[in-house]
Amino acid sequence: MTSSSAPAPSAPAPLVPGSSAAPRVALLAGGLSHERDVSIRSGRRVAEALRSAGVEVSLHDVDADLVPALTELAPDLVWPLLHGASGEDGSVRDVVQLLGLRLLGTGPRASRVAWSKPIAKTVVSRAGIVTPEFVTLPQSLFRELGAGRVLDAIVGRLGLPVVVKPSRGGSALGVSVVRSADELPRAMVECFAYGGTALIERAVNGVEVAVSVVDLGDGPVALPPIEIVTDGPYDYDARYNPGRVEYFAPARLAPETRAAVEDVAITAHRALGLARLSRADLIIDEDGVVHFLEVNVTPGMTETSLLPQAAEAAGHNLGALYRALVEASLAAEPTGLAGVAAL
Repeated sequence: MTSSSAPAPSAPAPLVPGSSAAPRVALLAGGLSHERDVSIRSGRRVAEALRSAGVEVSLHDVDADLVPALTELAPDLVWPLLHGASGEDGSVRDVVQLLGLRLLGTGPRASRVAWSKPIAKTVVSRAGIVTPEFVTLPQSLFRELGAGRVLDAIVGRLGLPVVVKPSRGGSALGVSVVRSADELPRAMVECFAYGGTALIERAVNGVEVAVSVVDLGDGPVALPPIEIVTDGPYDYDARYNPGRVEYFAPARLAPETRAAVEDVAITAHRALGLARLSRADLIIDEDGVVHFLEVNVTPGMTETSLLPQAAEAAGHNLGALYRALVEASLAAEPTGLAGVAAL
């Protein structure tokens, strides 16, 4: 695996030779998932940044008016900023491509793979990336087999502590750290409130970092890793309410460790067939081993989100960076037809 960090742009000039007209970009934000509010905040922030860089932007919710609006507008590019189901599972991206429109970001097929945490973990492990041991448990099986016996078997295999999370989803909704066996039933119930299948993985103690990856046309490169420090769980409230978490941008890592986490993020991006941008959530254990937790095909873009923090730490102007992503997408072949390698 090889590492590459994204350099700061020398000037916010267009990256596509001969591109003078302002690109017309439709941003999709909102939707009906539990992460609707985060998506709306991301959409507003990206719209503001793109407009500052001379891009013509329209902002759309995902509702009955979306298809007629996109058909009439016929934008140069559609950028989905949707979090959660439909937004990150490939469904809306399928619709965009059915309309004959170009996407910024990962195509439908690879989105479906990355959206499933167990499948994504399996794919990246085959690419040589370390990921915590895990089991998956559908809610129906949890009930049919008897909660007590199943949970005893899980603890027997994985030990404690474990992390319980929905097998699909983001923003840490439904995620619990379980340190004793009597905490596990409640954690499972909370998890099932956000999805029908739970992923239970062995907890890793160490330094938590997030590494964003961008591709401006010359291949994926890593932005500076962000170190996440909190005295409690890195849950939804901590992520999106300022003051709950301390971030270090860039992370306080030795050069070789920084190179290692960047390698993992780029390798995961490639192995999963992702396009333009992604964010990998990682933990570095006490022995310096980097563990892959999950990947996000639609990283948050709010005022507290990690990709914008990483971009600014690298010296990027957000408007210039986002316009560069737009122009790279317009200059490239349409995404979504290739996707991840066969499982």
